[in-house]
Amino acid sequence: MTMEAVDNAAILALARPDIVALAPYEHAVYAPTLERLHANELPWPPLSEDSGSALHRYPEPQPAALVAALAGQYGVAAEQLLLGRGSDEGIDLLTRAFCRAGVDGVITCPPTFGMYAVAARIQGAEVISVPLDERYALDEVRVIAALERSVKLVWLCSPNNPTGNSLDAAAIRRVLEAARDQALVVIDEAYIEFSKNPSWIDSLAAYPHLVILRTLSKAQGLAGARIGTVIASPTVIRLLRKIIPPYAIARPTSVAAEQALQEHNRAIALERIARICAERERLRAALSRSAWVKTVYPSDANFLLLSTTNARQVLDRLQAVSLLARDFSGKPGLDEAVRLTVGTPDQNNRIIEALGCSP
Repeated sequence: MTMEAVDNAAILALARPDIVALAPYEHAVYAPTLERLHANELPWPPLSEDSGSALHRYPEPQPAALVAALAGQYGVAAEQLLLGRGSDEGIDLLTRAFCRAGVDGVITCPPTFGMYAVAARIQGAEVISVPLDERYALDEVRVIAALERSVKLVWLCSPNNPTGNSLDAAAIRRVLEAARDQALVVIDEAYIEFSKNPSWIDSLAAYPHLVILRTLSKAQGLAGARIGTVIASPTVIRLLRKIIPPYAIARPTSVAAEQALQEHNRAIALERIARICAERERLRAALSRSAWVKTVYPSDANFLLLSTTNARQVLDRLQAVSLLARDFSGKPGLDEAVRLTVGTPDQNNRIIEALGCSP
């Protein structure tokens, strides 16, 4: 048996047996060169539609052009990639494919993105919480100890939301080594473009149980398009393809994503990322001088987490200059925390003024 076959067998052993055996829904064949009389569509576009968008036709289930563009951008094969409606759909699909209700569990490391736990609870899977330490660093010793339970997924967000810091690479690697043949380790890289740290994509070959989430919502500015990507071994992707709805990616959103990934637009995106990172550091330096702010945590993302003297008063001062920030006060490990997205220079100047950041 080849090493690839061994790896495939190990992944399939982690998945729900009923999903492994599942015969997926057979959607209408996508054949754009033929006239469509096989999917029960109307032959005319809706009256409100611009000509050419073809909204009376079901979209291609996994748009080949967009899959190819993203595979090229991420440096993986097309069969290692699944498109979904934002990272949220990837989180949901992984949870449903690998966690049996009342039997299996997931590890989360709060404070972190809340959808990992929400998806597990919807599925009826146990949520095993291994909090980040007081510096918001990964406690890999406790994560590895928790693998002894019926854990199928370990959720790691790096850079982490809402704290903004990247998790230590050596700690992540120790978790990956310990989880081999025991659980999938999912690294959510929604904010990786704003970080100087490399993606974990290059480690996929070494760790068949590694799964990576990427999105076009943040650095590419396509939050409204809802395009997320699961990147993993072809075995994992084949399992997820069985349970994703047949027409998950709407044609207008796939077209918008393809355009954003064109070379000239990618150059613009890189320039915007650089501007956001520069503004992030300017804002961080200014906020450190505010009497309302106790700590501005280091960030590798497009936001800053603030420990404040009074979160409600900080939020009120920002709203007085027409700015809305995220209240994380009272959440475990976050106390009087406020999360601020880095905005335009004008918006950031209003933040600085509202919070009295002295020169």
